[in-house]
Amino acid sequence: MASARPFRAFVSYCHADRAFAAWLQRRLESYRLPRRLADRVAPLPGQAPGRIGPVFRDRADLSAAQDLSAAVREAIALSSALIVVASPDAARSRWVEQEIQLFRELHPGAPILVALVKGEPGEALPDALRIGGAEPLAADFRKQGDGKRLAFLKIVAGLANLPLDTLVQRDAQRQLRRVTAVTLGAVILVVIMALLLAMALQAREEAERRRAAAEGLVEFMLTDLRDRLEGVGRLDVMATVNQRAMAYYSELSDLERVTDESLRAQVLHRTGQVEERRGNYGAALSNFSEASAITAAVLARKPRSANAIFAHGQSEFFVGLIAWRQSDRSAATRHWREYRRYSKALSEVEPDSVRSLMEQAYSEGNLCELDLKDNFDLKAAERQCTASIKFAQAAVDQSPGNRPLVVALANRIGWLARVKIEQRQYRAAIRSRETEGSLMDQLLRLDPYNIEYVLRRSWSDIGIAIALLALDEPARVLALLDRSLARAGKAFSLNGEDKRVTETMFRAELLLAKARQLTGKGFAANLARADQLEAALAGAGVESRERAKGIRASIWPQQGEAQ
Repeated sequence: MASARPFRAFVSYCHADRAFAAWLQRRLESYRLPRRLADRVAPLPGQAPGRIGPVFRDRADLSAAQDLSAAVREAIALSSALIVVASPDAARSRWVEQEIQLFRELHPGAPILVALVKGEPGEALPDALRIGGAEPLAADFRKQGDGKRLAFLKIVAGLANLPLDTLVQRDAQRQLRRVTAVTLGAVILVVIMALLLAMALQAREEAERRRAAAEGLVEFMLTDLRDRLEGVGRLDVMATVNQRAMAYYSELSDLERVTDESLRAQVLHRTGQVEERRGNYGAALSNFSEASAITAAVLARKPRSANAIFAHGQSEFFVGLIAWRQSDRSAATRHWREYRRYSKALSEVEPDSVRSLMEQAYSEGNLCELDLKDNFDLKAAERQCTASIKFAQAAVDQSPGNRPLVVALANRIGWLARVKIEQRQYRAAIRSRETEGSLMDQLLRLDPYNIEYVLRRSWSDIGIAIALLALDEPARVLALLDRSLARAGKAFSLNGEDKRVTETMFRAELLLAKARQLTGKGFAANLARADQLEAALAGAGVESRERAKGIRASIWPQQGEAQ
């Protein structure tokens, strides 16, 4: 070998796994350790601090050779660790076997890390790894295992001799900082997009070119940019995006508007969603009603178009949502039944697609919520929630790595648990909540500080606590919620301004107070914290204040009771 430079690791793999081995090498060599951990890992000679260092991966085809090449032997001698890409093919490879044996001879006691990519451990691990009957712990890169992100961090932790929990936490914090940077970048991008759109509106003499450019900007605003802003809760910037898009449509002629109807309806839907989340129901309904008129006209012209059916189904949902927010059960039921009808029509045009399955799941779930409210029709609610879960599970089965689908499935299972509580089937409610929690645990292993995942995992624990109190098991409630708050503590502290976090902690403190009262323990401290959280919710608006009152009434109806 021309240079006797040391390597952080040698990657041993078989020909069938070469694509994964190449990816792993590139990823390791480009990975930068989180800043607070970089000084705990000594860089290799000539390597920048915070880098894992060079990783050797032999590129030669050894099929015609009789023994390991001199270059491979020297690379193994210069490597501090061995990474074995494990698969059924690797288990049958004599080259992988020889590389493991040589590494053990040259480096007794040095770390050997396993990257499991295919098959089960029993069929994927080469025999040389089972010396003494002990199988090494593997980083499971399979979807049903650790997943790529966590498995990769396990490899990094093994190479850098760092605690895995610490590395995962620091890496997640770095991702959070990147999200903040994306938000800032998105705000700047909105300003740039707005300026470009304004310039396009002023250039009337170039109508066709202006229109094409503006449509591209509007579509970007409605898709990529909106998703990024919604992920970080920037309603103010989203509203600005919607206003700019609507300004474009106000400048179009009647003929031009006909060709742009579908995109314009999307803008109205997005604008209405922002107003609904702000509590401006009148403005939201105005946008949704205008969008409904557009989507109905498009559907009349294209009755078999999947996109036209989907768009008008969305209009029916949003109009029904405002009716529900305004406590108009009759109107909400009418529109949400229409939404279900269009979701079924969509399934006829594109049967068993993920989109049609999820539309049916959402439409059944909405009707479940309607019938659950005030125990209006618990049998119907149970039937609709069960149907919703069936459709959501079918969608997840079609797209198993799709995290939003897993969240939607967990949400539907949580609603069924609420129905079971009202039916006084507390054990069944606990089973549903445990299933919901298990789904969220899978996602949290991939993204431990995602606030949506942390909140939903906490809601599962709160649902179980409510059922346990009904079963007169307050001691279990104390243990459960103490663990739950400890697990969520870091993510909650990073998102303290999110009113969902405040509301979740409010519920938990009230339930802890109730459990402590029932077990004869002091509960004044929990009530005091609950009072502070309720005051914070009251300051967040009328709707939050009323929700807080309802939560207190359901969990702690006593007034002025302390210990």
